[in-house]
Amino acid sequence: MFRKSLFIITIIVVSQLGHGKDLPSSKKIFEMSNVEIDQLLTETSQKQMTITGRINYFSEMFLDMPYDLTCTGDGPYALYETRPLVNFDETNCMVFCEHVLALSISDSWDNFFNNLQQLRYKNGMIGMRSRNHYTMADWLPENSWLLDDISRKVGGQYTKTTTRTISHKTFFQKKGISDMRYVGPDREMTIDYVPKEDLPKVKKNVRPGDILALIFADKTDIFSAHMLMIAEKNGKLYIRESSSSKMTTFDTPYDEWVESKKDADRYVGLCFMRVRDDLNLPGKIILPWKIPQLKNR
Repeated sequence: MFRKSLFIITIIVVSQLGHGKDLPSSKKIFEMSNVEIDQLLTETSQKQMTITGRINYFSEMFLDMPYDLTCTGDGPYALYETRPLVNFDETNCMVFCEHVLALSISDSWDNFFNNLQQLRYKNGMIGMRSRNHYTMADWLPENSWLLDDISRKVGGQYTKTTTRTISHKTFFQKKGISDMRYVGPDREMTIDYVPKEDLPKVKKNVRPGDILALIFADKTDIFSAHMLMIAEKNGKLYIRESSSSKMTTFDTPYDEWVESKKDADRYVGLCFMRVRDDLNLPGKIILPWKIPQLKNR
């Protein structure tokens, strides 16, 4: 009887340790060490969650993370921007989306770090000129191995297009860079978007885990003003973002967010990106050394 009671007590204690509030998964991501994040990635990868399910899960751990426009750079040995390659202390709109995506396809800290560089840089080559600076002109095309542009699928009959000229030379010149070797020529590009006034009508086509780009209305040389994502809590859709408007990372109910942009003349609408259906599978992990194969499909 004593042995049986001791056995039961042992099980209860182990169970409490395995599900206690001190486990890394119960913390905000910015309260965790790299070792704890590594453990969390391993544990989460063993659950049968889709990539978009993990986007919803990991992104919630960023809520209340402070906003900092210059939170990341190309590392301490870079020539121009020497901020860290990874930052879980503060974030901005693009860094938030990149870190969440990298976490959501990884099963360890090392694979997260390398997947993050694949998302941030062309072919994972770290540097100012190879970084995916422009959301619609660089970031989405370079990450088409993972994400589909679904703006037309979401917008349907309400979809519109806009055409602009993207100049990396001008972008780098404004940063004081004169060496234009390996910088591509100016490009005229046309993208799809869903007008902001039609966003209530297409809500049924929006899914948790979608990545969004808020499109400028009055610019001729850039498309995206801001990056966001769709989250779900208790069956309701939210816009989840890190923004200078509140200097933090926060949720806004979808309908409330859409209403708040109704009279914002500087924005014309949203572009929608979604994890590819053939990758968004239960338990799916993407190893960094497999990404070249995905790009060549």
